[in-house]
Amino acid sequence: MSILPPPPHPLLPLPSDQDASGRTLGEAEMVALAEVIASGTLTSTRGEFVKRLEKGFAERLGIAHAHAASSGTAAIHTALAALDLEPGDEVITTGITDMGALTPILYQGGIPVFADVDPRTFNVTAQTIAPHLSERTRAIIVTHLFGNPCPMDEILALARKQQVPVIEDCAQAFLARHQGRLVGTLGTLGCFSLQQGKHITTGEGGLVVTEDPALARRCFLFINKAWGYGDPHPDHYFLALNYRMSELQGAVAVAQLSKLQFAVERRRETAAWLTEALQSIPGIETPHVEAGDTHVFWKYCLRVDPNLVPGGAQGLGKRLKERGIASAPRYIQKPAFQCEIFQKQRTFGTSRYPFTLARPEALDYDPARFPGTFAALARILVLPWNEQYTREHVTYLANAIHETVQP
Repeated sequence: MSILPPPPHPLLPLPSDQDASGRTLGEAEMVALAEVIASGTLTSTRGEFVKRLEKGFAERLGIAHAHAASSGTAAIHTALAALDLEPGDEVITTGITDMGALTPILYQGGIPVFADVDPRTFNVTAQTIAPHLSERTRAIIVTHLFGNPCPMDEILALARKQQVPVIEDCAQAFLARHQGRLVGTLGTLGCFSLQQGKHITTGEGGLVVTEDPALARRCFLFINKAWGYGDPHPDHYFLALNYRMSELQGAVAVAQLSKLQFAVERRRETAAWLTEALQSIPGIETPHVEAGDTHVFWKYCLRVDPNLVPGGAQGLGKRLKERGIASAPRYIQKPAFQCEIFQKQRTFGTSRYPFTLARPEALDYDPARFPGTFAALARILVLPWNEQYTREHVTYLANAIHETVQP
């Protein structure tokens, strides 16, 4: 008699932020969109929803100025343009980030200078930034990766000493807090993304915030082709783009903003359940969060020890896939500075500009200079996360990890 294999493990589909199952989109967004369509005014230069979004978001953060843009990348570009970089100025940043946070530096004629990261949090620190400061450093961009705040007190102290502005990339960190204070309000400028998978979404969209009225004015102008809307004698004052958000995006964003607190609280609650459930697994480290900080879990990231977990992060990710659980070993396959845009300096035609203006040290991408970055990518396993997870989903995910690590 033949022995039949055991039945496959029953699969539980997890909500996805790429469709309605993992999003809070619903009736409120439909009503707002209908109002915009009925008005016939789809441009934010004459509409009201984008203005309502900007006002509401500024009030939510307790900051003076917020301006909406067409994407998170546009928000970063706007923040950099507000600082009015000179060609060849250096901007210190991280190699573990989306390319959309790096290409705006090049478009403004700046040189991205990469700092290493803490391999536990995947974030830059004052200690990793300091060796890269030079007389040409004009800005620092910190990315609060996955919703976990960077150590801002130390970074800001270093930046003040050097008189260098700090841009906070909060694309993944809505309502995250460092020592009780909201990220995005700590540096000189803060940037947010409303892309499909973020805490709230308009598909694409962004926001840039600041307390500085002069920088806010520059942001407003850059988003609007530097045209001085409302000025007595407006003109196109400097080189700028059209980065405006449409009223359709604004309508969705206004409705989504009212759901932001729920989305963040729900993600934190369910993440706490998973953290508790995974405490006893050898070789699995749950997210490291500094005391006094608030992680808001854009994604839930494990550190996987390949010495204790067969195949490390890649092996665990493959086994979870068999349970219907998508994951991303390494998050990005290589640090940003190993991509062709930096390795082959592919920018404007064959000019290599602005790399031609850089100091040799600024373009030194020797892996030996980035031990934390490579250690982080080697062990990270990014799990999907959203506000529609239930206790059942978390239990399924936790059991799958237990069973695949300790069969």
